[in-house]
Amino acid sequence: MPAITVPDLTVLPRVPALPPTVIQRPVVSITSAPSAFEGLGFPVKRAFAGVDLMLLDPFIHLDEMGEVEYAPGEPKGTSWHPHRGFETVTYIIDGIFDHQDSFGGGGTITNGDTQWMTAGSGILHIEAPPEHLVVSGGLFHGFQLWVNLPRSDKLIVPRYQDLHSGEVSLLTSRDGGSLVRVIAGDVAGHAGPGATHTPMSMVHATIAPGAGLELPWRPDFNALVYVMSGDGFVGPNQSPIGTGQLAVLGAGDALRLSAATSQQARYGSGVEVLILGGAPIREPIAWAGPFVMNTRAEVMQAFEDYNAGRLGHPVPHGDVGGTA
Repeated sequence: MPAITVPDLTVLPRVPALPPTVIQRPVVSITSAPSAFEGLGFPVKRAFAGVDLMLLDPFIHLDEMGEVEYAPGEPKGTSWHPHRGFETVTYIIDGIFDHQDSFGGGGTITNGDTQWMTAGSGILHIEAPPEHLVVSGGLFHGFQLWVNLPRSDKLIVPRYQDLHSGEVSLLTSRDGGSLVRVIAGDVAGHAGPGATHTPMSMVHATIAPGAGLELPWRPDFNALVYVMSGDGFVGPNQSPIGTGQLAVLGAGDALRLSAATSQQARYGSGVEVLILGGAPIREPIAWAGPFVMNTRAEVMQAFEDYNAGRLGHPVPHGDVGGTA
């Protein structure tokens, strides 16, 4: 897994011991992600399927893209498409994606990089593998997360952030058996590079077989744990959880995870998890396709604006001056 790794975890700062008064977050639900296809036909797992939006707030949608080994000519992406009213976060673990948008944002993300796009008032963008990867084929694996924006920020000016893998904060657990990558938010005093409108944290952790991980977690945030690979346990009672499953955790100020000592051969590195948390917005949600607003009328207006070209226009490849 090429997402940033460290040969010697003992050189990293360690998550401090949690006080005995800490309240471990209990498991509210564990669900399994169904498979689907997105964009021009790349396989995804719908991580949030079947979970009440109230429990996910401020998050809207999460797709695990792949993991898939493409043959030559098979890699796929998306066509130009619009967004309004939220932020898209694309995190690439294996493979390469090129991004371009109608506000001139864009770049290449690969192997632990993150693209953070604030759609705000409206934007068009495209995500696709580069031509050389289409020709060669290869491994592709990543995530796309949708983060809601509060009513006051729905129509802000779009923004693009290109976060390189070397910018993330790296920690290890008390037992030295987990690598914790902080992409956004603050974990135990270590902040990730992502600048967010909605207060949130995003962490990618690798937990070695038999190792455990306890993290302090803001009590005003929700807490979601998605397992991309491996067999492990979550919560104070260490409920079993495995590949393609999402745990929604309840109230508390810490979360507990561990990896089973015995892992299937293909999961020899242990458990790979994505941990998310954010401050709930608690506003009405009207969601249709690529638009997440507060009312149906606002969604209809977004479709009208898109059809009228008011969300921008596709930019010729390599052009940095988009039209808003």
